[in-house]
Amino acid sequence: MASLLLLLLLALSGPGTSLFSPGSGRLLPYDLLYADGVRAYFARDWPRAAELLQRALHSYSQLLVARRGCQGRCREEAGFAGPLAAPSWETRFFDRILQRAECLGECLGRRLGSEPSLHRASREIQEDFEQREPYNYLQVALFQLKKLDEAVSAAHTFFVANPQHLQMREDMEKYQRMAGVKLESFRDLQATLYWEAYETGVQQYNVEEYLQAAVKLEESLEEVLLALEDCRALCEGPQEDGTEEEMQPGLYEAITAHYIQVLKCRQHCVLEVATKPGRVSATDDFIPSHLDLLQFAYDQVGNQALAAECAASYLLFYPSDELMLEKMKRYQAELGEEASMTARENIQRYVQRSLMEKKLIYYAVEHLGGTFNDPDPWTPDELIPGSLKQKHRENREKQRLENLDVGEQEQRGPFTFEGITVAMDSHQLNGSQRVVFDRVLTDSECKDILRLAKLAQDGIVNWRDATLLLHASEKSRKIVESYFTPGKRLHFSFTHLVCRTAVEGDQDGRMDLSHPVHADNCLLDPEGKECWREPPAYMYRDFSGILYLNDDFHGGDLFFTEVDAVTVTAQVRPKCGKLVAFSSGRENPHGIWAVTHGRRCAIALWYTLSPEHAEQERMEAEDLMRQGDMEQELSHTDVEEHMGTDHSGGASPEPPVPKGRARSTSQRRTSGSESGQQPQKLRARDEF
Repeated sequence: MASLLLLLLLALSGPGTSLFSPGSGRLLPYDLLYADGVRAYFARDWPRAAELLQRALHSYSQLLVARRGCQGRCREEAGFAGPLAAPSWETRFFDRILQRAECLGECLGRRLGSEPSLHRASREIQEDFEQREPYNYLQVALFQLKKLDEAVSAAHTFFVANPQHLQMREDMEKYQRMAGVKLESFRDLQATLYWEAYETGVQQYNVEEYLQAAVKLEESLEEVLLALEDCRALCEGPQEDGTEEEMQPGLYEAITAHYIQVLKCRQHCVLEVATKPGRVSATDDFIPSHLDLLQFAYDQVGNQALAAECAASYLLFYPSDELMLEKMKRYQAELGEEASMTARENIQRYVQRSLMEKKLIYYAVEHLGGTFNDPDPWTPDELIPGSLKQKHRENREKQRLENLDVGEQEQRGPFTFEGITVAMDSHQLNGSQRVVFDRVLTDSECKDILRLAKLAQDGIVNWRDATLLLHASEKSRKIVESYFTPGKRLHFSFTHLVCRTAVEGDQDGRMDLSHPVHADNCLLDPEGKECWREPPAYMYRDFSGILYLNDDFHGGDLFFTEVDAVTVTAQVRPKCGKLVAFSSGRENPHGIWAVTHGRRCAIALWYTLSPEHAEQERMEAEDLMRQGDMEQELSHTDVEEHMGTDHSGGASPEPPVPKGRARSTSQRRTSGSESGQQPQKLRARDEF
């Protein structure tokens, strides 16, 4: 958990050093408080650890407040108002620079109570605080102190920003089951106001509560613009130089490099503000989308004047948007020719400033080198230098393809598998890209694979047994490919044999899940009604399947939901030979009810259209199967040559069985196997 730099800080501060001096009137450096707090944590000094970690978080928060406040004050007191007339422009320019530096130093020194340079932490420590790592330590310390409500809040604050953290996921589940834990304790201590307002506004918009939606979206937009200013102010920090150069740059080169770094940082603030905690991807067109939703909401409640204002503001980003231009014509006709329909002043300033910064950045990239990943899809094409346009278009197209959802249209060819029937299609399953097939396996084939699962637990599966699994899964792949992607090759992404056994004890009233609601290629966000295609999701998965092997159990049904993970749209009861297949994206959230009696077994399958993400271990397993077939043929030949025409009446010898055992496609080959070419044993994983 502790970073290398943090451990160095622990060592340098010494075991007896106290970095916390309450009542001193100074804001102590947060990185040193953090180091001392973590050392107390590892010493299991819980009261001191909790106190110091809370102090470190407070110090970090106050440092950001001081920097933002001082940047705003000094921008007004030592600004660049008025022209810089020649020939004295250089001295006048640097005179103002010196005034700004003096103002910032005095303001920060007064607010912090110490030299501002003492509060410059390393990038590694900054990232810990940006990712809310101190809350992870803090929740454990508070739990040990039996401060349960505070521990839950600290844990929840960390988990919101780190939803992929498996240990914290387990901790959160434990907190939810603990007696005495209040629902209101699960609160985000670093929640940003605009996200709650934005998501509430979008939800009200979706249920056509336009007046309430407009209030929330206006609140969100106002807070977003303020958050952008805060982010931009923090960009004016020390220059981050990731290279070691023997020759230092000259005065103007150094100023230019640092200033362009600040401009790029300011430009990317829109991505930071538009990225919800715990996510990697930003919400597309965050500010224009506010204006688009607002203009429609105001139009629906009969306030055409505000609708026109929002439409005009939106057109600053997309001036050739035909639909919005048509709406502007309608608003003009309804309000009269004399009505003024101008964009909001704060949006005008935002767009003008952003375009000026982009122009400077692109000029620097074209003439001085470097790169710039423009965060805005609305940047005018004419602003981009000709030499950079092709690269810019390629980046845009790449981003567009990455963001494409699975289409609603299902393109299928003729379904020609004899004996296999489509039991339910998308319409019957109340969704899109879903299907249920029957009779994919016979009863005897199901029994053989179930026997394989039992043998796998005992570690006595040979290569011929594993062939059953490979043949069944390959048959399923061909069916899914024929139905969903005719003419396009589907590759296995992952395959495994899964069994889930009911726990012992009373099962009455059980409503828990064997597998929680999720989507297979994106991170489901039920509250925001989004599904984020970003790590750690398996973004390359395109289709999923479950091939059932039995039905002699209770519970264990598969169900589909809306993106809210609550509204169940369809449910499928397992049965031998039944194959459920569906696209892996946000259109198909699904979960599995707990098995309450008996044992459910199935083959779980994921497919991809990308050859580079094909399951390598499956290819190796197929090679081993072919190798086994060849060895069997050679063995038969050897036996026949050895015995010649001797018919002594004795029993014919069994063909030799290869020493190795077939391994699960989910298991890696290890150096401890009998031979580098022999596989490990097959394991039936008790999970889905």
